Amino acid sequence: MASRIGPSNFFLTFSGGFSNIGKTEPLRVASTYSARKQKLNINVSAGGTTPTPESEPSWPRQDLDFPDKFAIEYEQKIEEIRQVLQSKGEDDVCECLVLVDAIQRVGLSSYYEQEIETILRKLYVSSCSCMYGYYNLHDVSLFFRLLRQHGHCISAGKDGRFRRNLSQDIRGLVELYEAAQLSVEGEHILDEAASFSSHLLRECLPEMDNDLSIMITGKLRHPHHKTVARLTRKDFLQDFEGINGWEKTLRELAVMDLRKGQSVFQGELVQVSKWWNELGLEKMLKLVRNQPPKWYTWSMSILIDDFSLSLQRVALTKSIAFVYLIDDIFDVVGTLDELTIFTEAVNKALLDTTNAIGLDIYKRHGLDPINSLKASWANLCNAFLVEAKWLASGDLPAADRYLENGKVTTGAYVVLVHVFFLLDLGKEGAIHLNNVLPLISNVATILRLSDDLGNAEDEHQDGRDGSYVECYRKDHRGLSKAQARRHVIDTIASKWKSLNKECFCRLNHFSAAPFKRAALNGARMVPLMYGYDDNQRLPVLEEPLSLFSSIDEETGVLAIYELQPVDMVSCVFGYPKIYGSPYI
Repeated sequence: MASRIGPSNFFLTFSGGFSNIGKTEPLRVASTYSARKQKLNINVSAGGTTPTPESEPSWPRQDLDFPDKFAIEYEQKIEEIRQVLQSKGEDDVCECLVLVDAIQRVGLSSYYEQEIETILRKLYVSSCSCMYGYYNLHDVSLFFRLLRQHGHCISAGKDGRFRRNLSQDIRGLVELYEAAQLSVEGEHILDEAASFSSHLLRECLPEMDNDLSIMITGKLRHPHHKTVARLTRKDFLQDFEGINGWEKTLRELAVMDLRKGQSVFQGELVQVSKWWNELGLEKMLKLVRNQPPKWYTWSMSILIDDFSLSLQRVALTKSIAFVYLIDDIFDVVGTLDELTIFTEAVNKALLDTTNAIGLDIYKRHGLDPINSLKASWANLCNAFLVEAKWLASGDLPAADRYLENGKVTTGAYVVLVHVFFLLDLGKEGAIHLNNVLPLISNVATILRLSDDLGNAEDEHQDGRDGSYVECYRKDHRGLSKAQARRHVIDTIASKWKSLNKECFCRLNHFSAAPFKRAALNGARMVPLMYGYDDNQRLPVLEEPLSLFSSIDEETGVLAIYELQPVDMVSCVFGYPKIYGSPYI
């Protein structure tokens, strides 16, 4: 039987000085949850939905339970693409690469892991020796990227360099830039390739037509490796050429997959909303923010590759909710009495929720994760307390010390430790938690620095938040804000390289592909979540996440809101407060 967590493990004692405590941003996009919305209810029942609005939403909403006909057709399409993959021979190098890339970009690679691995292994053995001599820049770069992300050892090109005489075509430069995103530390040629390709592409932007310019700008800002495919596939489908053969089948399957995903995710968000309402913390404590869509966005994105992981996504969302709630203890300005009441209420709910998650993992996988989950929560609370003392004293710590503590206060360790145990890695896999801590550390650093970089750019910050940028400038007197920002951007890039090595290096002694994909998805969501444009919008996420605006959190009833784009973002995440993006 899984061990139980006692109240003493989590209870925090507060004393004095909390009116001066600033705020942090664990897994956060914005601070206010409100939106102007006109609600049109849809009653959800076994028989389907009965909409009452006069206008249709931009993306189709589907019943929470798909009819048998849809399920049968969906499986047939999956098998049709599988047959195409199995039929490809070694002579179809370019088409094999394009096919595998297309499957990945529409977020369907999890259905074909074995077939894709077989194709790439054959291509690696048969084509690696001659690939660079006979194919164009696009094909060479795509070949490199696909094999690298599947763990095959492959260099950056002929004599260690991409050949500059192949650099005249836009399509090739885009793929070169995409390939460079999979670099690891020490691969300076890929750093040069990223700089070289992005520079030439930006130079060409004024000469492009508007549609092409928008597409290229989007790819530079959000390369495929640093996005979540199932959330960003619409743009790829719009640009995807081919209306016959496997292209047509893949497009149809992607649209069906989109519809299925909407149904699954809406149903899960209903469950999360009902849990939150039944928990009663919002009514009990006026300081609590009501943001189930924001919490669920993270768990959905982290575990988006497998629709069958509904129980895991719902459980993970509950844990993410408590990361935000514990942060509220330190984030708000309140009296000691208010903070004490708040803490006691959160402690009890956290105990019950964590014990329930641990017991479910024990029943499903035969593992007892309680001690590890308990330790992650204790570390989070201690890190918040350390940060609170720094902010209350007004004395900024050294940048390195701030970052070590700040990685913990993002909540990434808590979340990914939960993911580690929620996924079925087997009894042997579960003993390797310590081996994935470097991977978790890279994700946490990317999140912390991205968050702090956004805050540093926010002219509305009041100056008492504390950030890595401030601490770094304190350590390096005379350094300009722009120079400090450059250092942060370079550090984020370095952590991406470390993350690539952890995820794609076959020499890694512990291979847990599902967990690595989940952790990588967590990192991929960071630039998407912080990618506000000049109009305070999240253009990449607006449409795929518009389904979250259709849940009435108070009742759990499916509804449709008539929202302008910026209002939709506000409804899901709260009004944006981060101005600009480090990824432009």
